[in-house]
Formats: sequence, structure tokens, C-alpha cells
Amino acid sequence: MIPDRAALREALATAGADGWLLYAFHGMNPVAARVLELEGLNTRRLFVLLPREGDPVAVAHRIELGPLADFPGKVLPYARWEELHAALGSVVAGKRLAMEISPEDAVPYLDRVPFGVVELLRRLGATIVPSGAMVSRFASAWTAAETEDHRFAAEVLADVARAELARAVREGGTGLTETALQARVVQAAEARGLAFDTLPIVGFGPNSANPHYEPHAGKDAALRAGDVVLLDLWAGRRLTTVFADQTWMGFAGERVPEKVEQVWTTVRDARDAAIAAVRDAAAAGRPIAGYEADRAARGVIEAAGFGDRFVHRTGHSIDRDLHGSGPHLDDYETHDDRRLIPGVGFSVEPGIYLPGEFGVRSEVNMHWGSDGPQVTPGKPQTELIRK
Repeated sequence: MIPDRAALREALATAGADGWLLYAFHGMNPVAARVLELEGLNTRRLFVLLPREGDPVAVAHRIELGPLADFPGKVLPYARWEELHAALGSVVAGKRLAMEISPEDAVPYLDRVPFGVVELLRRLGATIVPSGAMVSRFASAWTAAETEDHRFAAEVLADVARAELARAVREGGTGLTETALQARVVQAAEARGLAFDTLPIVGFGPNSANPHYEPHAGKDAALRAGDVVLLDLWAGRRLTTVFADQTWMGFAGERVPEKVEQVWTTVRDARDAAIAAVRDAAAAGRPIAGYEADRAARGVIEAAGFGDRFVHRTGHSIDRDLHGSGPHLDDYETHDDRRLIPGVGFSVEPGIYLPGEFGVRSEVNMHWGSDGPQVTPGKPQTELIRK
């Protein structure tokens, strides 16, 4: 999946770099794995230079040359560390190279290259700059097949969430536990062709106020009448494709308390404000960065007086990793100034958490496809699912 030469040349020229240097070792850089479509062992350091001009160059260990049999450029083998340094020096000296780094670890999902590697390359004469624009364009963009996989998964998850939440809130007070609902959700989604890598989050009542709560059998809560119910679920057609990631909310009762309704509508409106910010920018042909969409959602929650209860970013990148390497909707945990561009996907999931009471999060996904930024599922939640 080495990028198209013309597109890569344009991106590198914009970044002011002579090349994109990809580093892979023991799976620590998913960007390199994605771009190079690495298969087989990667137990030794691998460097691949994708230059603005000329053919690619790989520096690879002699016992791991097999995966490079069809490499479209020169391969420089090494075994001893002296050979590695000599080969690298011949490739990088005097060049300005983009790599997966983030100064001061500002965006951890982009900071994939160890400091020692950067030190070595600088000693060998290279100047290292962040590769964020290349990552978004060439590593995080979805293929047509991945887009279809995601859309399929999104509609299945939405159907399952609606049905299982409606069933659960009808059973409030009958002893239904968080892990029992979790098991029913997994069974229903798997029966319709989806695969999970980890179990969904199910939180009843006060547990819904813990954003990353994990229920455990024997220690989980039973659903009581009047409980808020949070269901956060993510799955895909296969473990190696783009997942869908959603959060749905229910209430185990007929009359929703005023405070719960206020928090729900605030979160929903914040979600929709971020969506509108992205769509409006796309329609106007105006660039928009991830932090700007976060600000749009956060502004709604702050105006409602819950700013200190929204304690995470508005959304994360989604690619083959559920929390991907592309731009995040974030001006809270980080200041992500990478642009949202055609091809990328991400979650939109503001939340308000009131410890000891309840929490509300509403999560949908967006993908910037050929028709502009689209929301999945097709019918996001607009009202609490209630008894």
C-alpha cells in the first residue's frame, strides 16, 4: 500500500520534507504496518524511506528480508549494528524527513518513534519533523471496502443497541445485571455477523458516570427502576477492518427526571454541534482541524453549566485501530491541530458525568467520503430509550 508517487510528492512538498521515513519494530508503529502492509515477523528494526524524488529505500535485517521480496526499490541489508548505522547514514544524511513523532508528546497517537531512534537519525545527519499530514492522508484514510464494512457494522450495532436497551429498560427491577445485558448484546451482534475484540461497556445508575467502567460478573450492578443505562459497544465484520463505535442511552422508567433529561439533551445537542461544525466547513470548502470540532461540542456543554463534567475529548480517530492514528476531535486532552480531510473517520462522543448519580454519553461516527462527511448510523439516537 505504498502511496501513489504523485500524491506523496505533493504531500511531502507541502510538509517541506525530502521524504517520509517509516520505522517499524515489534508492532510499535501501526502507521508503518498499515502503509507498508507488513506481514511476517518484525523483530528487528526496519526503516523504509519514501522519498519525494527517486525510488524507495529499505534498511532491513538480513534474517527478515522475506517480506521485502517484492519491495519496489533498493533494499540495504544489515546484521551488525555498525552495518545498520552505516546504511542509515547513507540514506538519511542531509535530509529533512517526516516521521511519526509529536513534539513534547502533544498527540500520543502520533508519537510512535522512540526518542533514541530520533537521536540516532539526528546524529547521522537527518532533520526529523512530524508526519501528521501524511498519516492522515495515507495511513488513516479508509478504503472503499473498509467504508462498506464500517457502514454494515454501524447499522447492526444500532439495531442491536436499540432492541437490547428497550428490552432492558422494560426489565428494570427484575434482577437484570450489567454483565447479563453485556452478554445479550454480544450474542445478538455476533449472530448478525459482527466480531468483538473487547466486551462492550454497560453501566447502570451511578456506574454510568464512570466513562471507562468495566462490569465484572459477581461485582456488577442489577438494574433498578429509575436507573440511567449506558451502553457503549464497538465491533466490525472482522478484526482486521474498520469497526463501528457507538454509545446509546436508556432510562429504566416511564417519566424521565428533569435533571436526566437536561443532561441528555445537552449531550445530544453538543454531539450535533460538532457534526454541524464539520459539515459546515466541508460545505464551505473551509479547512477544519480536530480541535475546532471539539470546541463546538464543548461550548454547548459549558453554556449549560456542565463544563467541568465533560472530562475527555469529543472524539477519536478511527481506522483499522479503534483509536486510530489520524486526527482526533480534541482541544482538551491534547490540542490536535491536524485537519479533518477526505478519507478519514472519527467518533463524535461528548459526555457529562455526575459521580454518584449518573452519566450520559452519546456517540456516533463520521467518515469523510466522496459525498462529504457522513454520520453513521443513519439514524442516530435523538431521545432516551425508556420503558
